[in-house]
Amino acid sequence: MTTNTESDDQQAEAVAVTPGATPGWQHVSGKYIAVDLVGWLISAVIMVGLTSLVPFLTGLTPLWALPAILAVVFLVNILFTPRRVRAIAYQLRDDDLLFRRGLMFERIVAVPYGRMQLVDINRGPLDRALGLSELKFVTAAAATGVVIPGLPAAVAEELRDALVELAESRRAGL
Repeated sequence: MTTNTESDDQQAEAVAVTPGATPGWQHVSGKYIAVDLVGWLISAVIMVGLTSLVPFLTGLTPLWALPAILAVVFLVNILFTPRRVRAIAYQLRDDDLLFRRGLMFERIVAVPYGRMQLVDINRGPLDRALGLSELKFVTAAAATGVVIPGLPAAVAEELRDALVELAESRRAGL
């Protein structure tokens, strides 16, 4: 019997990295939820702590509203994190890579293989501990910078190599 996390990893590792081979969207690993939650929690502690200093030091009770409002905003973001992470997906097509993220405001970006100038893998400390990587694509247009977080390390490396090869072959045809 496999758990959801193992199932997510196996599904991600089974992804073929040839264009047009997968008809649907490929989602990031469920482990990425923990990475995103830790980031939001650290930000919340720092921001609420800093905004609490002024009312604490001055004794002005109405100023406690700012850290309270920030705490509520961070709590809402933390509660939506699992759903937000599940909305992150990518799809390899014949001529480009599609990337999608967002719940209320969905963003879909198409990155043509021939326009990719750099495909980079980044791993933070928590990512490394969970065996995850972040794949970053750089193109000539600054607005199309795409980062796919939460990929299993082996999938990220395989995807990077395939995309670099596709980018080279598409640029050669220009």
